[in-house]
Amino acid sequence: MRDYRYYQTIFAGIPKPFAFVDLDLLGINAQQIRLRSQGKMIRIASKSIRSVELLKHLLEMDDCFRGIMCYSAPEALHLANHGLDDLLLGYPIWEPVWLEKLAIAVRDGHAITFMVDSVEHAEHLEKFARQFKVRLPVCLDADMSTDFFGLHFGVWRSSVRSIEQALYVLRRIVASDHLEAAGLMGYEAQIAGVGDRAPGSIFKNIAVRMLKHVSRREIRDRRALLLETVRQMGISLRFFNGGGTGSLHWTGKEDAITEVTAGSGFFAPGLFDHYIDFRCQPAAGYAVEIVRKPAAGIFTCAGGGFIASGSAGRDKLPKPYLPKGASLLPNEGAGEVQTPVRYRGGETLQLGDPIFFRHAKAGELCEHFTRLYCVSDGRIVKEVTTYRGDGLCQS
Repeated sequence: MRDYRYYQTIFAGIPKPFAFVDLDLLGINAQQIRLRSQGKMIRIASKSIRSVELLKHLLEMDDCFRGIMCYSAPEALHLANHGLDDLLLGYPIWEPVWLEKLAIAVRDGHAITFMVDSVEHAEHLEKFARQFKVRLPVCLDADMSTDFFGLHFGVWRSSVRSIEQALYVLRRIVASDHLEAAGLMGYEAQIAGVGDRAPGSIFKNIAVRMLKHVSRREIRDRRALLLETVRQMGISLRFFNGGGTGSLHWTGKEDAITEVTAGSGFFAPGLFDHYIDFRCQPAAGYAVEIVRKPAAGIFTCAGGGFIASGSAGRDKLPKPYLPKGASLLPNEGAGEVQTPVRYRGGETLQLGDPIFFRHAKAGELCEHFTRLYCVSDGRIVKEVTTYRGDGLCQS
């Protein structure tokens, strides 16, 4: 039982605020991700973890976890310097300073693959590959969004939205002596990252499920056609990446896909409570301290207002998690210096007691803390640093 008293006892005497990861629940989530991936290799999305030690911990759990999808150049260099390998940059890099350092890292033997979705990207990379006399592996990112009668169901990501556009970029890559066509990526963000079981949103949930159903078939056919076209060009790829936590169970069934990506499902943040097909265990959270009792049933905590990125909305607020029965006040939400919580439950709360929260997204929790307490079997077993604790902070 992971109830309020369980965690309160574990963290007795630990100064608040602090963040933590429950390694037992993390392990359960990892095995669910493995089972839902239909036997495919699983690349870990590092932006959802943001701790070198936890990434290594996950990679050691099972042979199916192989490789990292990074979100920035500084992060990829940081992970390479800490011994992690098979790094796929999930987004294009343009800044010359970082491309110079990445090209040198590849020249020195680090396995780093670059993301492109245009000829401009390829030609820009080629300049640095030529300068440092190295051949850079490249992955083509193909758009997987779907349009329904003027509705763009997906994210504005890649400019490659047709087979012809994909071939145009691939031919430029293949023609270069300094670039290698290493892989394809087709990420279905509108399925993997959009919940379809949001409370109080019956009609929206039905609409999202219908859109997902139609989009799935189109994406499956589009990815299969893209791979067949690439094969007819005589290009031998190392991987075809797809999927995300919210779509592993069907992306893994596609013959075209060789690996899937998962990240948020390991921590199971608040936004991932709202999927009809699966539920993960809440494995990560943070605690803030009760410092005021302004009224009966109202407990005001110090700080705690860690809001998730994306379109603004209540779903981006952190969730009071334990004790059960705690909730944010709609007129104040989660504040930078204080957060009032309404509590209707059986625990007797006092000044100095913790309220445990879950962040709406996975990795952004680590942007606010320098370390994570790792717990297992009712005790703290170790502390690990986050990227922020390593000095790697978003700028």
